[in-house]
Amino acid sequence: MGWAIALHGGAGDIPRSMPPERREPREAALRHCLQIGVDAIKAGRSPLDVVELVVRELEDNPHFNAGRGSVLTSNGTVEMEACVMVGDTKKCGAVSGLTTVKNAVSLARLVMEKTPHIYLGFDGAEQFAREQGVETLDSSHFITPENVERLKQAKEANKVQIDYAQPIQRVEEEEESASLPNGDSQIGTVGCVAVDSSGNLAAATSTGGLVNKMVGRIGDTPIIGAGTYANSLCAVSATGKGEAIIRATVGRDVAALMEYKGLSLEKAAAYVVGESAPIGTVGLVAVSANGQVIMPFNTNGMFRACATEDGYTHVGIWQD
Repeated sequence: MGWAIALHGGAGDIPRSMPPERREPREAALRHCLQIGVDAIKAGRSPLDVVELVVRELEDNPHFNAGRGSVLTSNGTVEMEACVMVGDTKKCGAVSGLTTVKNAVSLARLVMEKTPHIYLGFDGAEQFAREQGVETLDSSHFITPENVERLKQAKEANKVQIDYAQPIQRVEEEEESASLPNGDSQIGTVGCVAVDSSGNLAAATSTGGLVNKMVGRIGDTPIIGAGTYANSLCAVSATGKGEAIIRATVGRDVAALMEYKGLSLEKAAAYVVGESAPIGTVGLVAVSANGQVIMPFNTNGMFRACATEDGYTHVGIWQD
């Protein structure tokens, strides 16, 4: 048994031809965020603290689809969502429809710790944020030029656009869209899971959702047992096509296969990603109470990183 941490920056149809100027900042961010998590867990911070710290850092990075880099709705607005869950108690908190909260993951934690509820959304969540004094910013802070262009292209094509498609270059975009049913996006979300040397577990996930999504759409990220889940056996954070992840109850199914069938984390996740969820729709990061870490995906790629107490470290995008 030992500590372990894993994080992701989204799974999807990530082209191997992704230009260095788009790829390298994301890889550097993964390494930076991983180091933040490793330093925190070595310093004795709780797994919940660790996953919140890491996801906050990912939210503040405009290269990922969460927080500062959130993609836009069909109305050109942001609607951010996040979730946290603690393994031993199964305490959890979630938020949706945020438009001004700088770090949605921290508000999700406050829902868990400061209310009798699990899930707050839209105006109620924004009001709760103001009551708690969390940092808010004008919604324009979250609207980046790249995401404005991405929304424009999605509207022109009348599609929910691939999140990691190269903006501007229409030919490449069409080729990538053709590789998926209806050109739907497999979307970038950010997430982190951690376990300490005592086997305590936590998971956190945050996202801006789908490019050109309908206003009010809620994805898998804040749904307990879908995009985020933790119990005494494992912690899971998923990414990909939210509707598919919800239908497959991805997070809970990994834990249930361990709990009821006695499968290892690796075998449980392999079944869910390889057999249960449709191909091209999901990736996940997960850790077990005994320090095992896995990062499977059935999409073309997934931005991911992990580290364990025995010195293993990995940062990757595509299948190795």
